[in-house]
Amino acid sequence: MSSSSESPNLISLQVNGDRRQCPSHIRLPALLEQLGMNPRLVAVEYNGEILHRQFWDNTEIQEGDRLEIVTIVGGG
Repeated sequence: MSSSSESPNLISLQVNGDRRQCPSHIRLPALLEQLGMNPRLVAVEYNGEILHRQFWDNTEIQEGDRLEIVTIVGGG
């Protein structure tokens, strides 16, 4: 049994500049929902590149990833 305080099933990543942990093998839409965000109302920069929505379902979050998540606000 490991004496580490971190679970082997969790990975570390950075979300909007804050260090976070999430389950390994989680895909981007599930992570957004876990963070309490509506995937239809956000734009995502993934490791420095804008990630087009068509790729979200196939994007598995990896250890050390950097995400910038911007909420889209409507108005006039």
